[in-house]
Amino acid sequence: MTVALRNVSVLYGKRRAVSDVTLSLAAGEVLAVVGPNGSGKSSLLRAIAGLIAHGGTIDRGHAAVGYMPQDHAIRAALTAFEIVLLGRLRSLSFRVGEKDLAAAQAAMRELGIEALSGRRIGELSGGQRQLVFMAQVLAGDPTVLLLDEPTGALDIAHQLQVLALLREVTRQRHLTTLVVLHDLNAAARHADRVALLDGGRLVETGCPAGVLRPDLLRLAFGVETAVMTGPDGHLVVVPLGVCG
Repeated sequence: MTVALRNVSVLYGKRRAVSDVTLSLAAGEVLAVVGPNGSGKSSLLRAIAGLIAHGGTIDRGHAAVGYMPQDHAIRAALTAFEIVLLGRLRSLSFRVGEKDLAAAQAAMRELGIEALSGRRIGELSGGQRQLVFMAQVLAGDPTVLLLDEPTGALDIAHQLQVLALLREVTRQRHLTTLVVLHDLNAAARHADRVALLDGGRLVETGCPAGVLRPDLLRLAFGVETAVMTGPDGHLVVVPLGVCG
């Protein structure tokens, strides 16, 4: 499933959060959106999800969109399985069908969290909760997956776990996946392509090595960086200091 954006803009009153972004997302790949705070990353994601008004065009075809926001307003008394089952809301009726139960179970199995089914969400660690929320989105059988900072509050081990699973699920299900990330090294390691935003505009898009360059990072973030290849072959971005 390909998603195509052409000249997409988002306005909040007179403030332009996103300005004339043209971008394509392909099935089977992870596209990471990076940029400084206030650069329009979350607004762009919400526009693609159809949650806010926008200018320009977004062609999703007949895609089923799964959206995972930064913040989850959820009752702590619900179990992990009940949270995942909520991902079937568009098909749930007054009675929960076997198909819905099976989809929720399959999503938890896919992410390796079946053992958490009966535990209350308020009892889980941050990493476990993020996997439960990801399973909730996957239970809805999306073809387009949109995640806003899924690792923002996680320690490094859980960041690696969540993003590795995200990439694996994207490949296995042939999803079109867009993920907003603050961590440039996480984007370099786990994304097939990177889109760099600054001031609501798309600065560059392409493979991590083509986007996470010292000159572009200086332009967008105002920092000096050294970019090198790590011992495992992945790109590594080292911040050296604030420009000026």
